[in-house]
Amino acid sequence: PVCKDVSELETLIEAKNKSKSLVRVGFNHRYHPAVMKARELLDQGVIGELMHTRARYGHGGRKGYDREWRANPNLAAGGELVEQGIHIIDLARWFMGSFTQVEGFATTSFWDQVLDDNAFMTLRTEDKKTAFMHVSCTEWKNTFSLEIYGKKGKIQVDGLGGSYGVEKCTLYERPENFGYPITTSWEYPGEDKSWNEEFKDFIEDIELNRNPSASLENALEAWNVINKIYERK
Repeated sequence: PVCKDVSELETLIEAKNKSKSLVRVGFNHRYHPAVMKARELLDQGVIGELMHTRARYGHGGRKGYDREWRANPNLAAGGELVEQGIHIIDLARWFMGSFTQVEGFATTSFWDQVLDDNAFMTLRTEDKKTAFMHVSCTEWKNTFSLEIYGKKGKIQVDGLGGSYGVEKCTLYERPENFGYPITTSWEYPGEDKSWNEEFKDFIEDIELNRNPSASLENALEAWNVINKIYERK
């Protein structure tokens, strides 16, 4: 989202500040209903104090995938780390806050291309909360999984609709005496509603002259994580 590199993004931020404009970034994954339900549950304090998150996001490409524009460094901003990675980095930041420690690497394991097809990340906030993530285009069964762990339970989001499977949010509440968790699930079948929900927020931003929740500054923080990982290649 937004740009091909951080210098472009910094130029946009400078222009935004000079013109006093409001700019929204296309982080539509925040608006998937199962993800929104997870955020609601977290905000309600159902799972207690947040400890860490774990995420997996990937697809298996298709024949000739390494000859498409996404594999061309002259056209694409980066490999899988940018393509799908920026979205789960943004989600992790949305749930956990800013990351002050970044570890990880991006690698090309399968496709005949220069850009990475897998990336692995371990990110930590200032108060030592950890996000562990893997993005891949060698995921032979399309997968989206986001797990959010608190001291009183876990929230798990699976699927994005379509080939990723039905969207589902599951709450696992830890009993006071431990043992098998109390489990509650919500499913969201049908077409992808995230684009419509995001656009509703966009319209409200305009009508209320409201600073967008998915801002250029949010994108800059996500891109800074990506750049730190690419520097380790």
